[in-house]
Amino acid sequence: MSRILVAISSPWAANRVAEPVIDLARKIGAEVLIVHVSRPSGGQMREQEQAEGETAISALRQQLQEKSIAVQSLLLFSDDIASAVLSTAEQRDVSLIVLGLTGKNVFARLLAGNVPVEMIKNTRIPVLLLPPDWNKTL
Repeated sequence: MSRILVAISSPWAANRVAEPVIDLARKIGAEVLIVHVSRPSGGQMREQEQAEGETAISALRQQLQEKSIAVQSLLLFSDDIASAVLSTAEQRDVSLIVLGLTGKNVFARLLAGNVPVEMIKNTRIPVLLLPPDWNKTL
Protein backbone atom coordinates (compact mmCIF):
# COMPACT_ATOMS: atom_id res chain seq x y z
CA MET A 1 0.00 0.00 0.00
CA SER A 2 1.21 3.50 -0.81
CA ARG A 3 1.77 5.98 1.98
CA ILE A 4 1.50 9.76 1.72
CA LEU A 5 3.23 11.91 4.33
CA VAL A 6 1.40 15.20 4.86
CA ALA A 7 3.50 17.76 6.74
CA ILE A 8 1.33 20.43 8.32
CA SER A 9 2.31 23.60 10.13
CA SER A 10 -0.98 24.79 11.63
CA PRO A 11 -4.70 24.02 11.94
CA TRP A 12 -5.29 26.48 9.07
CA ALA A 13 -2.87 24.56 6.85
CA ALA A 14 -4.46 21.25 7.87
CA ASN A 15 -7.87 22.44 6.73
CA ARG A 16 -6.48 23.76 3.44
CA VAL A 17 -4.89 20.43 2.44
CA ALA A 18 -7.70 18.13 3.56
CA GLU A 19 -9.71 17.88 0.32
CA PRO A 20 -6.75 17.51 -2.06
CA VAL A 21 -5.17 14.87 0.22
CA ILE A 22 -8.45 12.95 0.48
CA ASP A 23 -8.78 13.00 -3.30
CA LEU A 24 -5.19 11.90 -3.85
CA ALA A 25 -5.28 9.15 -1.21
CA ARG A 26 -8.43 7.71 -2.75
CA LYS A 27 -7.04 7.81 -6.29
CA ILE A 28 -3.84 5.95 -5.45
CA GLY A 29 -5.20 3.81 -2.61
CA ALA A 30 -2.83 5.28 -0.05
CA GLU A 31 -2.83 5.63 3.68
CA VAL A 32 -1.83 9.01 5.12
CA LEU A 33 0.80 9.84 7.70
CA ILE A 34 0.23 13.31 9.19
CA VAL A 35 3.36 14.95 10.60
CA HIS A 36 3.71 18.20 12.51
CA VAL A 37 7.20 19.36 13.52
CA SER A 38 7.63 22.05 16.17
CA ARG A 39 10.88 23.69 17.10
CA PRO A 40 11.94 22.64 20.60
CA SER A 41 11.62 25.42 23.10
CA GLY A 42 11.04 25.67 26.78
CA GLY A 43 8.11 26.32 29.04
CA GLN A 44 4.92 27.92 27.85
CA MET A 45 6.15 28.34 24.26
CA ARG A 46 6.66 24.58 23.93
CA GLU A 47 3.24 23.89 25.40
CA GLN A 48 1.65 26.34 22.97
CA GLU A 49 3.45 24.85 19.95
CA GLN A 50 2.57 21.32 21.06
CA ALA A 51 -1.09 22.27 21.51
CA GLU A 52 -1.19 23.88 18.06
CA GLY A 53 0.45 20.82 16.52
CA GLU A 54 -2.00 18.47 18.21
CA THR A 55 -4.93 20.62 17.04
CA ALA A 56 -3.63 20.62 13.46
CA ILE A 57 -3.12 16.86 13.47
CA SER A 58 -6.52 16.23 15.02
CA ALA A 59 -8.32 18.46 12.51
CA LEU A 60 -6.80 16.71 9.50
CA ARG A 61 -7.09 13.23 11.01
CA GLN A 62 -10.80 13.73 11.64
CA GLN A 63 -11.47 14.89 8.08
CA LEU A 64 -9.56 11.96 6.61
CA GLN A 65 -11.20 9.37 8.86
CA GLU A 66 -14.65 10.72 7.98
CA LYS A 67 -13.81 9.80 4.37
CA SER A 68 -12.53 6.33 5.39
CA ILE A 69 -8.87 7.13 4.70
CA ALA A 70 -6.39 5.16 6.87
CA VAL A 71 -4.44 7.64 8.99
CA GLN A 72 -1.42 7.66 11.29
CA SER A 73 0.07 10.76 12.90
CA LEU A 74 3.23 12.02 14.55
CA LEU A 75 4.06 15.15 16.55
CA LEU A 76 7.81 15.78 16.46
CA PHE A 77 10.16 18.38 17.93
CA SER A 78 13.26 19.40 15.99
CA ASP A 79 15.30 22.49 15.16
CA ASP A 80 15.53 21.25 11.57
CA ILE A 81 11.97 20.80 10.31
CA ALA A 82 12.93 19.66 6.82
CA SER A 83 15.36 17.04 8.11
CA ALA A 84 12.83 15.70 10.63
CA VAL A 85 10.17 15.32 7.93
CA LEU A 86 12.58 13.68 5.48
CA SER A 87 13.92 11.25 8.10
CA THR A 88 10.37 10.26 8.98
CA ALA A 89 9.49 9.85 5.31
CA GLU A 90 12.44 7.52 4.76
CA GLN A 91 11.82 5.53 7.95
CA ARG A 92 8.12 5.10 7.13
CA ASP A 93 8.74 4.28 3.45
CA VAL A 94 6.44 6.96 2.05
CA SER A 95 5.69 7.30 -1.65
CA LEU A 96 4.94 11.03 -1.65
CA ILE A 97 5.37 14.04 0.62
CA VAL A 98 2.65 16.69 0.55
CA LEU A 99 3.25 20.19 1.88
CA GLY A 100 0.55 22.79 2.24
CA LEU A 101 2.19 26.18 1.97
CA THR A 102 1.02 28.55 4.68
CA GLY A 103 0.93 31.82 2.78
CA LYS A 104 3.08 33.50 5.44
CA ASN A 105 4.73 36.74 4.53
CA VAL A 106 8.35 36.88 3.40
CA PHE A 107 9.64 37.92 6.85
CA ALA A 108 7.96 34.94 8.54
CA ARG A 109 9.41 32.61 5.91
CA LEU A 110 12.90 33.98 6.51
CA LEU A 111 12.58 33.33 10.24
CA ALA A 112 11.33 29.79 9.72
CA GLY A 113 13.70 28.97 6.89
CA ASN A 114 12.56 27.66 3.55
CA VAL A 115 11.43 24.17 4.47
CA PRO A 116 10.03 23.23 1.02
CA VAL A 117 13.27 24.16 -0.75
CA GLU A 118 15.38 22.22 1.74
CA MET A 119 13.15 19.19 1.41
CA ILE A 120 13.21 19.20 -2.38
CA LYS A 121 17.00 19.57 -2.42
CA ASN A 122 17.57 16.73 0.03
CA THR A 123 15.24 13.91 -1.01
CA ARG A 124 14.49 11.53 -3.83
CA ILE A 125 10.89 11.18 -2.66
CA PRO A 126 8.48 13.25 -4.76
CA VAL A 127 7.27 16.41 -3.01
CA LEU A 128 3.90 17.96 -3.85
CA LEU A 129 3.47 21.62 -2.87
CA LEU A 130 -0.07 22.92 -2.46
CA PRO A 131 -0.30 26.72 -2.57
CA PRO A 132 -2.38 28.42 0.15
CA ASP A 133 -5.15 29.39 -2.28
CA TRP A 134 -5.53 25.90 -3.82
CA ASN A 135 -9.22 24.99 -3.85
CA LYS A 136 -9.54 22.13 -6.28
CA THR A 137 -9.19 18.40 -6.00
CA LEU A 138 -6.27 16.65 -7.66
